[in-house]
Amino acid sequence: MKIAIPTETQAGESRVAASPDTVKAFIKKGADVAVQAGAGKGASIPDDAFAAAGAKVEQAVGRDADVVLTVRRPSGELLSSLKRGALLIGGLEPYGDKAGLDSIAASGVTAFAMELMPRITRAQSMDILSSQANLAGYKAVIDAAFHFTRAFPMMMTAAGTVPAAKVFIMGVGVAGLQAIATARRLGAIVSATDVRKATEEQVKSLGAKFVYADIADAATSGGYAKELSAEDKARQAALVANHVKTQDVIITTALIPGRPAPVLITEEMVDSMKPGSIIVDLAVERGGNCPLSKPDQIVEHKGVKIVGTVNLAGKLAGNASPLFAKNLANFLDLMIQKDGTLKIDEADECIKGTMIARDGALVHPMFTSK
Repeated sequence: MKIAIPTETQAGESRVAASPDTVKAFIKKGADVAVQAGAGKGASIPDDAFAAAGAKVEQAVGRDADVVLTVRRPSGELLSSLKRGALLIGGLEPYGDKAGLDSIAASGVTAFAMELMPRITRAQSMDILSSQANLAGYKAVIDAAFHFTRAFPMMMTAAGTVPAAKVFIMGVGVAGLQAIATARRLGAIVSATDVRKATEEQVKSLGAKFVYADIADAATSGGYAKELSAEDKARQAALVANHVKTQDVIITTALIPGRPAPVLITEEMVDSMKPGSIIVDLAVERGGNCPLSKPDQIVEHKGVKIVGTVNLAGKLAGNASPLFAKNLANFLDLMIQKDGTLKIDEADECIKGTMIARDGALVHPMFTSK
């Protein structure tokens, strides 16, 4: 069995889908591992570190690989070089761009989109969304503090008191929870909201205030948030509009799988905020929770800065890459047999839930069901 780790080609992607530790683990299981030269540069993992772990560092990888691990969708060049039946495992962006998914299927690989990992207990160690969102939530607060022209903690001085910053987190998933914890560590007064009532206990456990409208609980059976009714949207918007006027920093994290990001902060709400306030929109890559945000830009609107950095986890590639790599390694372990061969057990919930293509066709229910 040969496992290949290519260099990521998407603009701005600094992560890599393997670490020296996962390379050692693969080799211990009898695999040969090939890492493309320079693949770990953005994550501060030099080629020598991969070589010391036992990998072969090559200028081009994938052509004869049985398994290819990626952070993002592979380039067309790499995809066309893969042999039929090879396993392609990584963040394949299954929502949107059907033509791109068709190209993956047409290549004949067996593809697994790790974003579709079921939200069950045994899958937690394979959940790339959680491991990366955790870092994104942290980085969002750090970036907000960088752009904020005042201090986060309250300070008592002989010349007067510096008030604590007020930070509002919108969306209490993994990223939101880490944002709450980080803002609290920095000394801010933190509040948070979510359309899932069950998150109240988590918010309060971190020392933040829970802001919740009188709406129907929007939690799905899988733990995600679903779209609100028009009436509940209006109630939630009214609550948020009243709250944001007093906030210094807002971090938005709301995403609905398979849909554009919901608008949480309207232009009118931004108009009501104090000059010098900061909005960090973690959903900017999917349209944004604020219509004024723009991918990889800082927009200033009437004195309010709206930060739309794409791929915040990638800004911490030195941490994000080992976590991502471990997620992939744990998943691949489900298919590596004791003799080092591969076996795909489609009855396994994690394998079935993430497989999007096999034998030249898209096979996941989200593409095949009518």
